Amino acid sequence: MTPRELRADVPAFQESAYLNFGAHGPSPAYVVDAVSDTVADHEFNSGADDPYTTAFASYDRARERVAAFIGAEPEEVALTESTTDGINRIATAVDFEPGDVVVRTDLEHPAGTLPWQQLEAQGVEVRVVETTDGRLDIDAYTEAVADARLVCFSAVTWTHGTQLPVSELVDIAAEAGAFTLVDAVQVPGQLPMDVQEWGADAVAAAGHKWLLGPWGAGFLYVDRAVADTMEPSAVGYRSVTDPTAAELTYEPGAKRFEIGTTSPGPHAGLIEAIDAIESVGVTTIADRIETLTDRLKAGVDDEALLSPQAYESGLVSITVDNPEATVERLAEEGIVIRSLPHPDAIRVSVHAVSTAAEIDSVITALETA
Repeated sequence: MTPRELRADVPAFQESAYLNFGAHGPSPAYVVDAVSDTVADHEFNSGADDPYTTAFASYDRARERVAAFIGAEPEEVALTESTTDGINRIATAVDFEPGDVVVRTDLEHPAGTLPWQQLEAQGVEVRVVETTDGRLDIDAYTEAVADARLVCFSAVTWTHGTQLPVSELVDIAAEAGAFTLVDAVQVPGQLPMDVQEWGADAVAAAGHKWLLGPWGAGFLYVDRAVADTMEPSAVGYRSVTDPTAAELTYEPGAKRFEIGTTSPGPHAGLIEAIDAIESVGVTTIADRIETLTDRLKAGVDDEALLSPQAYESGLVSITVDNPEATVERLAEEGIVIRSLPHPDAIRVSVHAVSTAAEIDSVITALETA
């Protein structure tokens, strides 16, 4: 499949110049069909069979597909609703005590700040490493994590589109004895993703952005050896080996972070979305995004460009006088982007399914402003 062919499969792209993939990637028709067909099959055809057996088989297929896509084993993947959900499952499974230290950067999405803010009210120290232009100072980071219990950071920053050196940051934190949790939601679908190369204890992500998957299809990687030492704060029949046994025994690996009855539909759609992205090829997608973001950056004043001039991702942040008004004005012209709360800017999210004409329309609209 080519990016153009993938674009043609997405009904939403026929109505506007959609450039907000960092928030949500509209799904191809067959992804939505997979969701609805799976729900219909489960509700209409599982009467003669055990509906739980049908759902569990669907969960197993999703875990296997996600694992293959991110370089993990199926037992290292838990199905979640979102990146926020995955981060919270880790945050609530660590037995924090007052005085423990959590380290994050000032580039994190609320998904990577709110769980720690809640812990802060319980006596946990939350240490924030300040950054410059989407870059992390390694020395400052090393000092901050020296006595940390847990470190959480993004693989690709939602504010600048910069790639953080995940493996290096994981190694530094691990050497200090800290648990490492990576927010990777801006990676799958636009950049290669191999959790084994990263080496983190846990990685949270979801399929509703660059993968063009449905909402509700999150996933959480947890290193097998690490997962087996953790006790989830919430428990259900999917997280234990025998839900009716007198003694509580958690499922081995990441599956212990799954809880109970959830619709099999979203993750069935995620399988279709991953298949579509892989049929185009992640390398092909990254190359196409690089070409289009280079075109966009060439049309933006250097002083207004907050993202790096050289390609790192499809997220391009640009300063304007009034971000919210600019987003509204472009929406009236059929161009969908978003504003950022910090830094005070607009963000254009460019996918391989975007077109040169759409990029030019943004440049023209900004020049008009």
